[in-house]
Amino acid sequence: MTTEATLPTTSVSPTARQVWTRTRGIALALVVLLVGAVAIAVVRSDARHGELDPRSADPYGSRAVAELLADRGVSTRVVTTLDEAGVAAGPDTTLLVAVPDLLTEHQQTRLRSATEGSGGRTVLVAPGGPAVERLAPGVTADPALSLDSTLAPDCDLPAARRAGSADTGGIRYSSAHIEADACYPSRRLATLLRIPEASAEGAQGGTPGDTVVLGAPDILYNNHLDEHGNASLALQLLGSRDHLVWYLPSVSDTTAPDDERGFFDLLPSGWLWGTLQLFVAAALAALWRARRLGPLVPEKLPVAIRASETAEGRARLYRKADARDRAATALRSATRTRLAPLVGVPATQAHTPEALLPALSAHLHGEHGERHDGQSPHTLLFGPPPGDDAALIALADQLDALEREVRRP
Repeated sequence: MTTEATLPTTSVSPTARQVWTRTRGIALALVVLLVGAVAIAVVRSDARHGELDPRSADPYGSRAVAELLADRGVSTRVVTTLDEAGVAAGPDTTLLVAVPDLLTEHQQTRLRSATEGSGGRTVLVAPGGPAVERLAPGVTADPALSLDSTLAPDCDLPAARRAGSADTGGIRYSSAHIEADACYPSRRLATLLRIPEASAEGAQGGTPGDTVVLGAPDILYNNHLDEHGNASLALQLLGSRDHLVWYLPSVSDTTAPDDERGFFDLLPSGWLWGTLQLFVAAALAALWRARRLGPLVPEKLPVAIRASETAEGRARLYRKADARDRAATALRSATRTRLAPLVGVPATQAHTPEALLPALSAHLHGEHGERHDGQSPHTLLFGPPPGDDAALIALADQLDALEREVRRP
């Protein structure tokens, strides 16, 4: 008792240095990812600031188009709500929808109702499949994009023929309208469609109304306007009326019903891919930390532990897992290992019944090697696992008794 009381105690809790050593790799990876994300966000924000905004002089803005239209007497007005866009639709107005995919299903339906039959022109910039089917019924977007950016007109639309080649390559469309003008084809599908209204004349007897579906926004960008026939095509598409209403959909638009504008409507368009990348990174990190690469490497324990404590801890683990079979196997294996040299059996054959049992029978009392309690060595050393804890305890006692009997002179 005195010896045990004076044994030094050693804390097994990890120190701050050990915690840092284990986690510094993950911490460094997180820092690198964070710095990379911030850098990418800064670069993209600089390059895409004011994208498709006629007030922006940035490379991806559209101020140059607005100024050229102003020189030709066409006024440009920016609106950010569906109500403003719907009221502005008319026979003397071109309504450009910069990002149709940002609109909800309800907003797209309302916008179509406001522009249909107005006698004006509606220009949809690169609408996706669901958006174009609601805003321009009868038009379908192909899942495969155009391989080329610059395409030839290859149609009878006067604006396209005068402009020549232009950067319209992007989303490809097919139309069920017989009178539609399909221009700038890529693999037999158009990247620019002009669909006239059902009525031959506009709402006030002027220029007939129509809808133009543009597969890519490149001809509207400041940094692409002077290439090929982009400027000519943009001016002809947007300058056919006296007024141009430039609709920039925004998440602050409250025209959508409350039951259709949920949390996901307020998230950026790339949130899904970003979340997926985070899940993939987390899975790879878990696989990296959980999988052992190579064989196990034995290490010395940091403190000296008594054999009885090790046996007791292992026994508790077996009991917690209800692993009586493993516990019985460990007891029988250890007993066979100790008995083999006592009866003259090599250690390599200690777990072979044909070698161990005959030699063991010669050291036991009773006929045919049976002990006085009726248990045969074969049952004790190679029998089935015990059915309950009481049977496991009885097995341990019987193995101890068998070993004592063999050791008895």
